[in-house]
Amino acid sequence: MITPGKRHFLNDSEGGLDRVVLLNRIQQISHSSRKVAKESPVAIFDPSGLILTNSHLAFSRQSLIVRLEDETALPAELVGADPIFDVAVLRVAKPENQTLPTLPLGDSNTVHVGAVAIAIGNPLGLDQSLTRGTVSAINRILPTTFSSLQEPLIQIDTPINPGNSGGPLLNQCGEVVGITTAVMAGAQNIGFAIPTNLVKALLPSLISQGRVIRPWLGFHGQAIDSDLQKLLRIPLATGLLVEVVEPGSPAEKAGLRGGELELTIAGHEFLIGGDIVTRINGIEMNSQDNIVEALGTVKVGSNISLRIFRQGNDLELTYAIPERPLLPGDIGGQGLSVPLTQATPLNPRTNNSPLKTRILRY
Repeated sequence: MITPGKRHFLNDSEGGLDRVVLLNRIQQISHSSRKVAKESPVAIFDPSGLILTNSHLAFSRQSLIVRLEDETALPAELVGADPIFDVAVLRVAKPENQTLPTLPLGDSNTVHVGAVAIAIGNPLGLDQSLTRGTVSAINRILPTTFSSLQEPLIQIDTPINPGNSGGPLLNQCGEVVGITTAVMAGAQNIGFAIPTNLVKALLPSLISQGRVIRPWLGFHGQAIDSDLQKLLRIPLATGLLVEVVEPGSPAEKAGLRGGELELTIAGHEFLIGGDIVTRINGIEMNSQDNIVEALGTVKVGSNISLRIFRQGNDLELTYAIPERPLLPGDIGGQGLSVPLTQATPLNPRTNNSPLKTRILRY
C-alpha cells in the first residue's frame, strides 16, 4: 500500500533513478598499472555528502571515485566500514553551487512479506537499471551464523546481478529500506538486503570511530537442547556447544576447547566433542532468549565468566574481553559470503568443510 500523502516514486519524474549515483572503484595493481573495477550503485543519504554502500566494495580500496548522473567525478573518502555486516560509509565533498541528489532512509520495520521491492543498480554494466520484485521473507538469518553476529536480512525475489551490490532497495514511496548485498548461488531470484534500521544503528559508530566495536568472545557454537541429548545418547549438557575456538583469541588462551567430530542430523550440522557452555555471567544457557541476553552482557574491557561442561565435569573459566579484531574470514567475502571469483566458501565452524549453501556478494 502506498502511504497517503506520499508520491509513488515510479510516477515521480524527479525520484529514484536520478538519485542513485555510481561508485568507481580504483585499486592499485602495480607501480606501472592500475585496474578500474566495475561500477556499483550507491545512495547519498545526507546532503553533506555521506554515502551508503557495501563494505566489500569499498574496504581496502586504494582509491574511490563517485560519479554523478551528470558525469561529475568526485573523489570519495572511506569514513567507516564494517565487513561483518557488509556496510560502509563514504564521504564526498559537496560541489560548489550544486545540490547532491539524496534518497531518504525509510523505516525497514514497516517492510512486510509481499511488499514491493525495487532495486536500482548497474547489473552487468547496464547502468541505472531498475528491477522490481517482492519481499519474500524478513528477518532472514543466514545459516551457520554465530548468535552474536547474526544479521537479520530482507529476503527478496527482485532480480540482482553483479553490479547491484551496494545499491538501494526502495519501497513504493521511494524510500531506502535496504542495501542490496548478496544472492544465493544456484537459486532463482533469492537475494538479500541489509535493513536500513540495522544500518542506522551502525552509523554513529561508523562515522565517529570508523568501525563497529564488538566484544571478542573467541568461540563459535550453537545451542544444545534436551531433544538433541536424547537423540545422541551421549553425555551432553544443555547449553551452548563450542564448535570452534578462534586461534589467538582470549577463549583459546583461557583453555576453552572446540569440537573435532562433524555430525549431521536431519540436515543440520554439528561439530561435537568440545566444551558446552552452560552459564555465561550467571545466566543459564537453557533457552535462545537466555543466550541472547547473556551475550548482551558481554562488553569490551569487562570479564566474562563461563561455566562449562567437559567430559562429565563442570568447570569455571574467566577471561577479559578485548575488542574483536578483523579476522581472515571477515574480509574479501570469506566464509558465508563469497565473491564470484572464489570457487568454494569455507564453513566458518570448521574452517575447512565447504558449505552446502553458497551466498554470493557481487
